[in-house]
Amino acid sequence: MLKDKKILVGITGGIAAYKAAEVVSRLCKKGAIVYVAMTKGATEFIAPLTLRTLSKNPVYVEMFEEPKVWNVEHIALAEAAEAVLVAPATANIIAKMATGIADDFLSTVLLATKAPIFVAPAMNHNMYHHPATQNNLKWLQENSVHILGPATGFQACGTEGDGRMLEPEELVEALENYFSCFDLLRGKKALVTAGGTQEPLDPVRYLGNRSSGKMGFAIAQALKEAGAETTLIAAPTELPTPAGVKRVDVMTAQEMYEAVLKEYAQVDIVVKAAAVADYRPKISSEQKIKKDGSSLNIELVPNPDILAELGRKKQKQVLVGFAAETEKLYEHAQAKMKRKNVDLLVANDVTRPGAGFGSPTNIVSMLFPDGRRIDLPQMNKLEVARRLVREIVELLGEKE
Repeated sequence: MLKDKKILVGITGGIAAYKAAEVVSRLCKKGAIVYVAMTKGATEFIAPLTLRTLSKNPVYVEMFEEPKVWNVEHIALAEAAEAVLVAPATANIIAKMATGIADDFLSTVLLATKAPIFVAPAMNHNMYHHPATQNNLKWLQENSVHILGPATGFQACGTEGDGRMLEPEELVEALENYFSCFDLLRGKKALVTAGGTQEPLDPVRYLGNRSSGKMGFAIAQALKEAGAETTLIAAPTELPTPAGVKRVDVMTAQEMYEAVLKEYAQVDIVVKAAAVADYRPKISSEQKIKKDGSSLNIELVPNPDILAELGRKKQKQVLVGFAAETEKLYEHAQAKMKRKNVDLLVANDVTRPGAGFGSPTNIVSMLFPDGRRIDLPQMNKLEVARRLVREIVELLGEKE
């Protein structure tokens, strides 16, 4: 899984820096191409020569030292890396990452890279629980940085508690798990819907909902990461299109229905994450409806049920639906799963903090027709999406 993967290991100035040698060694034994960037503080705990010997690559410390090959080295390294692991990650580097400070080689690379970043916190128990550190970690997690640990146990300062860096084998395993989904869906075609549809009342107003589209966009990104040729049918949103994903913009439920059915026969995977309006105004006024002080009655008619139609037409596809509920989560989700004939239903209670519309995180349960249920803790939406992709891979294997 890690063979020929270009991994940058960032080492900062904490006592756990000595463990970075084993991290680098284990990664190299797995076949990874390892580069190392160190802060000046890290060099007080472990010599760059040790890391250079283990990685068989130059070790970067100084921002302005003469490059061995003419290049803007921090940018070249940021672009070359396929993953970045900061281990140990002190409170200082975590604060820099959360606030965008780039005042040395490592922090500059972290700001410039588009590769996934993994952070292994390592610090005193009290520092870890300081509100500033907790807020910084929360911000990083909400912005798709992977937080690994910390562990609990005896610390070098003589105290005991959480704040210890995870062991090297655990860090390497986390990277292996991340890359395990890569290319698993190569040759497959995926279709994702996202966002909240809008049903015009007049040229100014519409009926809609609070969906931000973040969950659906994260799923499209995760499917693309796994190698699938991915099409994203998006209701109105200002979210940027994930790299390499084909985007089709729609507004109404009818437009989404037509766009989905146009693609359905050619795809292997469908994830219906959009919040589609159940009803639309029977008549949409051609001019702005003026206020005259009297009551306004609007007749609504049903929109097409996209997920139910896909369930009826399903052949080889893996069909995934979503259920956003406010009460009786599992009861309503189970009923919807059977009614729509889906292979997997992702359910969440949108009244829970951290799981509502627009939140960068989600708290979901994945339900299967055979009665299985997987409950996930609060995670950022991209992590939820990657976890969902693993289940989709399993379902595809069962159908083939």
